[in-house]
Amino acid sequence: MELAQAIRAREVSSREAVESALGRIEAVNRDLNAIRVVLAEEALAAADDADRRLAAGEEVGPLHGVPFTVKENLDLAGSATTRGLAGLGQAIASADAPIVAGVRAAGAIPIGRTNMSEAGFRYHTSSWIGGDTVNPWDRGRTPGGSSGGDAVALISGMTPLGIANDLGGSLRFPAQCCGVASLKPTFGRIAAHTEGAPELPMSMQLLQANGPMARRVADLRPAFAAACLPDLRDPWQVPVPLTGPPLTGPIGVAVTLWDGVDPQVASGVRRAAQVLAGAGYAVQENEPPEVDRAAELWNTLAVTEFRWAWPRLGPLASEELRTVVEDGYFHLFPAPDPVAHGMAYGARKTIAAQWAHFQDESPLILAPVSAQPPFPVGWDLKAPGTTEEMVAAMRMTLPVNVLGLPAVTVPVGVQDGLPQAVQIIGPRFREDLCLDAAETIEAAIGIHENPLYRQLLGA
Repeated sequence: MELAQAIRAREVSSREAVESALGRIEAVNRDLNAIRVVLAEEALAAADDADRRLAAGEEVGPLHGVPFTVKENLDLAGSATTRGLAGLGQAIASADAPIVAGVRAAGAIPIGRTNMSEAGFRYHTSSWIGGDTVNPWDRGRTPGGSSGGDAVALISGMTPLGIANDLGGSLRFPAQCCGVASLKPTFGRIAAHTEGAPELPMSMQLLQANGPMARRVADLRPAFAAACLPDLRDPWQVPVPLTGPPLTGPIGVAVTLWDGVDPQVASGVRRAAQVLAGAGYAVQENEPPEVDRAAELWNTLAVTEFRWAWPRLGPLASEELRTVVEDGYFHLFPAPDPVAHGMAYGARKTIAAQWAHFQDESPLILAPVSAQPPFPVGWDLKAPGTTEEMVAAMRMTLPVNVLGLPAVTVPVGVQDGLPQAVQIIGPRFREDLCLDAAETIEAAIGIHENPLYRQLLGA
């Protein structure tokens, strides 16, 4: 990360980096509503300590002095883990979540808690406690959800790094909507633990993954490495090396498009495919097996188990979330009988094996995140019809969660005034292959900055 290098080289102090981020928050957050809680006093004190340690010649981490934001469903010691719900405003965490602890151990400094959709179960970032987060590309379009706060904070220059998570596209869809990069890691790669919810339903444990967001793919790497810090609070964490063995011959890339993909999205996927082909990847159009069945399993598992938790969550939810959940998901996906629900876990293993064979030939899959551009604000409240369309648009995103695979989202341009992005899906524990391909794409296409970000920089 260039900022971390500049701090270590004494070209800029940590305090200056934090003050710069806080200044941008002051300038634009009132309008964009991306960061719900600003930790200015704590961040400045930490920055001063970071500068003192560097001046004293102490050993420092790879993210020393770098500011970062934390989504409000991840524990940050001394701060409320609200999950976007007003009733949890006093749920103060006593310790950092594993991913936050890892990034802090690498020297990064938390500067704020980002807004998210309530309970993380809406593809638009809005909540009773935080209000609506605004997409700076187009105020009438969603910034995505549920990690829209971090995505907007990144693209508007309020933070260089965001820490969030992904149950059904929550890292990847906001990255598409706002034009930033994100990494959804393999299940078991990064330890997961939430103080107030130690016994999550099985689907929440298996399908959700914590990961970083940044403006550049290269900035995902040090954050990802730091996030993999071992943590005994998660017994399912797997200590696998960050880099796998080299692959022989050109790396196969399966480009997956279908009839329902919007031209704005499809053109971005084809542009990325051309870049990879030109860089020596073996690119061909192909689709992994049982995509629709894998996406269906997400609904069978996640929606069913969310339904079980709804009697406790429903009273805390806004009318908008109740519309999305009750009129949308619950209407479209009635609760299966217990046998069908149990057998869905068995089908998960079968499809995972089929994908493993497919990825033995084509390790990388290049696909849309959502098959549609960012939807108009409020569109998802027209349930159940729009819920069905939205789930269909995520047909290559939901299987990644079901199968526990890694995926990197990278911007690939701007069309019709909105950013375009693709996801690169890899085999289990081969985040390195995804990051390599994403950096290849980014190097060829470049960074497309939001006009508001350029304005902040005085460009």
